[in-house]
Amino acid sequence: MEPQLGLHELLHVFSFLEARDLLCAAQVNKVWNEASRTKELWRQLCLRRWSSCKASQLTLGTQTWKQYYLRRSELEFRMASGRPEDFTCRALAGHKGEIDNLAYVSINEYRFDGREKSVVCTISSDGTVRAWDLHEGMELWSSPVQSAPLVHLVTYPRLQLVVTVDERGLIKAWEAENGCEQAAFLLPMYSSTLEACDVPEGPLLLATCAEGAVYTLTVPWLQLLSRVSVFPGNPTTLLCSPDRQWVFASTQNSDLSPEVFYTQSLLCQSEEETPASATLPIWLTSRACWAPDEAARLMVMHRNDNGMQLVITTYELGTRKPRDRADILAQQIASFLLPDTMMPPHLMKSHGSQVILLVSGSELVLFTIHGLQLVAFQDHQRPITSIWASHLLIKKKKIQCPKLNIFAIKDSYNKPASLLAQMPLRPVEALITCPTSTHDPSWLLFGFTHVECDGMSIVGVEARNIGTSILRSYYFQVQCG
Repeated sequence: MEPQLGLHELLHVFSFLEARDLLCAAQVNKVWNEASRTKELWRQLCLRRWSSCKASQLTLGTQTWKQYYLRRSELEFRMASGRPEDFTCRALAGHKGEIDNLAYVSINEYRFDGREKSVVCTISSDGTVRAWDLHEGMELWSSPVQSAPLVHLVTYPRLQLVVTVDERGLIKAWEAENGCEQAAFLLPMYSSTLEACDVPEGPLLLATCAEGAVYTLTVPWLQLLSRVSVFPGNPTTLLCSPDRQWVFASTQNSDLSPEVFYTQSLLCQSEEETPASATLPIWLTSRACWAPDEAARLMVMHRNDNGMQLVITTYELGTRKPRDRADILAQQIASFLLPDTMMPPHLMKSHGSQVILLVSGSELVLFTIHGLQLVAFQDHQRPITSIWASHLLIKKKKIQCPKLNIFAIKDSYNKPASLLAQMPLRPVEALITCPTSTHDPSWLLFGFTHVECDGMSIVGVEARNIGTSILRSYYFQVQCG
């Protein structure tokens, strides 16, 4: 009789297998079947495939790590194939004006126990904020009409809170479950940026206005913690790092150099005390983005010293605390000139820690942070107006059909990159075909102006007649059994 591998030896061998191999091993005999279902094997598979899949961020519910892996893999397959039977496509109408912005308020935890839900909030020129259930395809609530059009919004999913600001600078906090107003704060001028920021001390709201100051407010009560003048007299935009520990501040069409703030130093400022910040030695900044896989890696698009060429410079940020305050250190780790033949990009995002996505007109180009061009997509017939990037696949939206077509690539580190790109205004004769019905006039597609994805659903703002728009949602489902 041949010697049998013990459970410890089996688990060691199985730890080198991929999911497909484990499923095959489970068919050998009862012992292998039991070993292949070990929780730690499937937990490690999840952690290797999805870097964001950490136990502290995941609510498994009644599902096991194996069930989670198989269901999330199935979801990604359905999103990749884009077959009509894999998703439900809906048109959600309600706003009487243009939808200016949208954001998910549901917690993205990839639940597969029947309780998962994708909820999106929108603001419109009609002066209302609304919440939508993409699973059920219905409006949940609408706020009273505000006295001025709403221009920005941010959400706090774990607090179930929505914060909006109108064109006069009036900030309001709304309960995401029912639309009740919780608090308000009035800026002295119209707002140019809202940023949701969550730090160990608690959730914060960062807001800027045309006077060039940054306001730090508590959430949900919108009480003022500090006001810092950054670019006096110039509208200021903010961009928080993925871990919310850093804030990039810039002003366009100006020779003023951008600054990076340490978020914690904005919490409580006296008139005499200045926050910890670093001025970047560049000028005429046009775009910026943070690397999603790095806590403090910043890419900035700007002009070179003579102002003639566009440059993308990558910085690594850190802090030094000599005594009672932190000093910010900004170290340049890469820089390259964009090709003269390339139109100035109007969209910029980062993938991983080494790849930059640039959109120039109808072209999508991927570069490394050192300037090596990886790939260029030129399939779009009209300029791209919005992009959404993840770590999974390359996905692009076609003109005539809601089907999602896949463009899978590998970056220089052999990691899959992905992007969902949406098209702009299109001819009136362009038609989206409903997966369950064809030749329906209600599916006339003018174009998309915004697009977002939470991993289980995709939602975009679709322009209709002049001055109006609707939501177009694609909801993907997996078996819970």
